[in-house]
Amino acid sequence: MYRIRIYGDPILRKKAKKVEVFDDNLNDILEEMIETMYLGDGVGLAAPQVGLSLRTFVMDWGEGPLKVINPEILGFSEEKVIDEEGCLSLPDIFEDVERSRWIKVRFQDEKGNVHERTFEDYPARIFQHEYDHLDGILFIDRISAVKRVALKPKLLELMKRSRQASKR
Repeated sequence: MYRIRIYGDPILRKKAKKVEVFDDNLNDILEEMIETMYLGDGVGLAAPQVGLSLRTFVMDWGEGPLKVINPEILGFSEEKVIDEEGCLSLPDIFEDVERSRWIKVRFQDEKGNVHERTFEDYPARIFQHEYDHLDGILFIDRISAVKRVALKPKLLELMKRSRQASKR
């Protein structure tokens, strides 16, 4: 199991690197990410959240795990939906976030095969949330400044925890 990086860890703010090699090592990483996601009671987990600069994430909205590598968002609905989000890297913080109701995407699987899919509602929300992680964006970046200010004490505490974890 991987250690989940907490808010304040610099890797969470970096743009992840494209995956170039599709091998057993990549599949091992993805399988361990799935295990970590389930143990954390999450529905998605991006590689930067476990300290890896790779453009990949895993997600499961109730239909089994999906491994997503080098994703691109090709299109999205103008219709937006607001719903509550949380994040394994921001434990105990939940806020309403506006996202597109549906997205059309292209990504590779663990063998390098290219897939195009359209996701709606909850799976679309998870995909957008995890996709943001690959560009160093956290869901708290998508809430109002007023809400972020209200979260400041919690965020400072998470940064302190992150620094302590990195010393271990």
